[in-house]
Amino acid sequence: MQVPLSVGRALYAAGSLANDDAGFRFRLECPLAGASLTRVVSVRVDESEIPVADLTLDLGDGRRLAVPDITPEQPAPLVRRQAAWVSARAGHLVVGAHQLALTLDVAPFGRVEVQAQDTIGAAAAPADDPPAEAAAPAPAAPTATAAAPATPHIPYDKDPTRNYGPEVVAERQRFVEQFTGMRPQHIAHYSFDPAITRGNCENFTGVAQIPLGIAGPLRVNGEHAQGEFLIPLATSEGTLVASYNRGMKVLNLSGGVTCTVSEDYMQRAPVFIFDSAREARTFRDWIVAHLDDLRREAEATSHVAKLATVEVYLANKFAFLRFDFTTGDAAGQNMVGRATYAACEWILANAPDVRRFYLESNFATDKKVSHVNFLRTRGKRVTAEATIPRQVLHDELRVDPETLAFHAGVANVGAFLSGATNNGLHAPNAITAMFIATGQDVANVTEGSAAVIYTEMVPSGDLYLSITIPSLIVATHGGGTGLATQRECLEMLGCWGKGKVNKLAEIVAGVVLAGEISLAAAISSLEWVSAHEKMGRKR
Repeated sequence: MQVPLSVGRALYAAGSLANDDAGFRFRLECPLAGASLTRVVSVRVDESEIPVADLTLDLGDGRRLAVPDITPEQPAPLVRRQAAWVSARAGHLVVGAHQLALTLDVAPFGRVEVQAQDTIGAAAAPADDPPAEAAAPAPAAPTATAAAPATPHIPYDKDPTRNYGPEVVAERQRFVEQFTGMRPQHIAHYSFDPAITRGNCENFTGVAQIPLGIAGPLRVNGEHAQGEFLIPLATSEGTLVASYNRGMKVLNLSGGVTCTVSEDYMQRAPVFIFDSAREARTFRDWIVAHLDDLRREAEATSHVAKLATVEVYLANKFAFLRFDFTTGDAAGQNMVGRATYAACEWILANAPDVRRFYLESNFATDKKVSHVNFLRTRGKRVTAEATIPRQVLHDELRVDPETLAFHAGVANVGAFLSGATNNGLHAPNAITAMFIATGQDVANVTEGSAAVIYTEMVPSGDLYLSITIPSLIVATHGGGTGLATQRECLEMLGCWGKGKVNKLAEIVAGVVLAGEISLAAAISSLEWVSAHEKMGRKR
């Protein structure tokens, strides 16, 4: 089996190359569980081959091995993500960049080629370094004095407490002023401790303040969200809040909006590569037979992530696996990435005939609209529906059900001709405004933009309207939900913390439907432009 180049590169710990008393050293960090080093075939630095007899391996647990003594009969265990230092008695390396090429035999994966570039900094060279022409094993590289002028660096402190503290934040604000000539004023004022942004934002320098409007209340008849809710909408688009507010009034007068979450999955989709399509087909059957093993390995990484199933899709000599997880109240992209990687480690150690592997094949279509997620769900599949009485449409929106139903049919043709993934009007408006307000990953609006809207005249002469969002990715715990203003907005909805994620999904879907009926009526009644002229322009 051939391990992918990405895994080979991961064996070398970037930035670890350094001179020491005897020569130089670098660090190996194994990304795979259950691995052991059975032979160091060769080590090359630049154009020089380092004799294996001059190498030692420090396993980090007190054991130090001569590399020639490492054999298939006496392997050196590589503990997952534990550093193992390789030291070379070969003279110091000169200051500058160096190319390293390692050939290793690693059980049970076979031969692994490791290519890396690393740098010896000026501070790393001992004071008694020999002249460049005497240094081994590499020819002279450009020295620090010959380098181009240094690019200014954003102020940063390796101590996380200081890095998010007022002194370093103020230093970054001064850096912005010195670099750009613009003095931060509004972005430099905020009402929370910057330390809470650790894990959410690097190089914290200030805040971007976005107007927040309140719409509603909206009456939601969900299985998780029941009652009336004030809706926070963070937006800079004129008429948006007013339009949603109008739609919510219409839904309330119709008895509220009924919302249903029907599926809930988060995916990671690795690909395994074989020599032939027939081997890929055999692998598919092997995966089905070992689903319990994969579930055990994946779920061991998290007390929340649960593996529902693994879908297998074959093409050419590739097997694309779609791991479907539930992730509790978290959106879960990072969670399922970690869990899937653990399962794939077990596959690599046990499955026959795998030649290459990549953790993500672009088949999960993270932050992209896709047909597979339209059909199979990513995040929450949620439907919002309501039957709107004819009189409510006439009194509040100045339109009749027949006009809206006919307009919907025409719009379906337009969506079909354009190849759109949404036959509705503007679902991302509600999703984006609520995502910003409540600390969601805003890039997930891309997946949430896909939707199916359905309109029907009912026998009573009223209008039935529903929308299904097949990939609504929301969270009420983790990520940006704990930030100060975002948490307040979630608390406003009664959706902050654990056990609330389906409630939030139902509310978001209800808000989306309110926007659909409001905008559809505005277009059908020819009031769309006049409304923007009246409310959406600065005078």
